[in-house]
Amino acid sequence: MSTVEATYPRVAQPQRMTLRLIGSAFVAFGVFLSGFVIDEPAPYELWMAGLIGLWFILGLKISRGVAPLLALLLTFNIGGMLSLTQMKDLATAPMYIAVSTFLALTAVFYAAIIEDSHKRLPLIFNAWIFAAVATSALGILGYFHAFPGAQIFTLYDRAKGAFQDPNVFGPFLVPPSLYLVHGILVGDLKKSPLKAAALLVLALGIFLSFSRAAWGLFALGVGLLIFIMLLKERSGAFRLRVLVLSLAAIIMLIASLLVALQVPKVAELFSARAQLVQQYDGEHLGRFERHRIGFTMMMERPLGIGPLVFGTMFPEDEHNIWLKSLTSYGWLGFVSYVGMLIWTLALGFRYLLLDRPWQPFLMVAWISVLGHAAIGNVIDIDHWRHVYLLLGTVWGCAALEARHRRSRRPREAAQPISSHPPSDRQ
Repeated sequence: MSTVEATYPRVAQPQRMTLRLIGSAFVAFGVFLSGFVIDEPAPYELWMAGLIGLWFILGLKISRGVAPLLALLLTFNIGGMLSLTQMKDLATAPMYIAVSTFLALTAVFYAAIIEDSHKRLPLIFNAWIFAAVATSALGILGYFHAFPGAQIFTLYDRAKGAFQDPNVFGPFLVPPSLYLVHGILVGDLKKSPLKAAALLVLALGIFLSFSRAAWGLFALGVGLLIFIMLLKERSGAFRLRVLVLSLAAIIMLIASLLVALQVPKVAELFSARAQLVQQYDGEHLGRFERHRIGFTMMMERPLGIGPLVFGTMFPEDEHNIWLKSLTSYGWLGFVSYVGMLIWTLALGFRYLLLDRPWQPFLMVAWISVLGHAAIGNVIDIDHWRHVYLLLGTVWGCAALEARHRRSRRPREAAQPISSHPPSDRQ
């Protein structure tokens, strides 16, 4: 048993262990359901609501390490509740804030169960891979009209899988893709073909989503992942393996892309979507002008204007998480959201290169949070279920590290101090 494993003793109670195993399986199923969000509230919300309540009834605790995440996310949603007071017609706005609050609680829940046992991390990420492969396959089959009615999994000739929007579908596939890339680079080569096949399905789904945000997130994520792995591992043989396998994966992905581009429909849409600035970005009242007008308007509206109101005033919604925080959650929500994001990135960065059982999951989640913060400049991510899973993963891993360090102090203090000077030998 490793030193880290030894710091987490478990009470040998068959009933308790059985409940924990069942509870972990239910968590994995909840993660799987996050890949199927066609409407709100989705089955994911219904399942997770019951699951969160059950876990806390059975004694799940929120530690000091996770409490700041709870406080910041609740403050964010209190800002949203205050913004409701600025609306004349509430319509569906209360439901919007209710979903936001619930999703915030899922982040805290994930952090708490990960801190309770780091062994849940592989279960969570493997469930995410299964969900991603399933919804990506639906998007691919829908794009090519593989069966009658398959177009339900597309929108505007773009794959969307079992999501409402291709711009959510694509980014959802990126974190499990990074986890697969990591597994290929460090895992058993005998299992690499299966992981490579799953990665190809996800990469094709990301490509056919024709989401520039997803494309950028995938490229940034893979680049950062390889860089951090090379930074962490000092072995020349390991670095050579990472470089060779990375090069092989890049060649494979480029070859797959070239094959896909042989389809005229794919090539035409790719040519249009590959432009950095689309017509709807730079035109009158386009995305960038709406951002400018919106930020100026919010300087005079400290409580915001209410959820979903911006889209009734302009041709489209905010498509910017910072502006969305101001309009739908007010200044209070904006400050708490920015503070939460900075704290999350700083916390993850602090422990990013430590040799721990949970380090691969922290690395994938931290890179993904950073990437989602970047694409938040052009898209709203406050209702993306997987973003809250990523936040919970980073905070859960940080809480694991804090717990591990606390457990080491008594042992280190109990060790006798040698009266002899330390040797120069290593």
